[in-house]
Amino acid sequence: MIPTAAKAETTAARGETVLAALDRVPLALLQLLFRLAIVGVFLRAGLQKLESWESTVALFANEYKVPVLPPEVAAVMATAVEVGGSLLLLAGLATRLTTLPFLGQLAVIQLFVYPQAWPEHLVWGSILLFLLVRGPGTISLDHALARWLGAR
Repeated sequence: MIPTAAKAETTAARGETVLAALDRVPLALLQLLFRLAIVGVFLRAGLQKLESWESTVALFANEYKVPVLPPEVAAVMATAVEVGGSLLLLAGLATRLTTLPFLGQLAVIQLFVYPQAWPEHLVWGSILLFLLVRGPGTISLDHALARWLGAR
């Protein structure tokens, strides 16, 4: 039988090994996955809006009812953010700037459209804030451009 102290040391050593392995996961991989997670949600929504524009405008007029903006304007703005912003995030181009309209749209959705969906919005907002603060990572056009411009 293994003494209790030896079991504790073995368990602690295994824990340290696991933590050391996790520390070696590149941050750039997580940043790429975060960008893809946002793209997966918002690009699909934007493309669905484009598939049936009349239905999209009706949805903004009858269900979303965004204050201040006419439904047509709100629909165009939301679709532009979702499609254009998703393509920029996918490429990792102007990433930090691109998070801002997403965060604004998310705030409008949370406050005026689907306030009960806060857990989902919290996840999206957290990812977007991470990308705003930490940037897109080395697997991005932003990084490649910064290196290219820095080398000049």
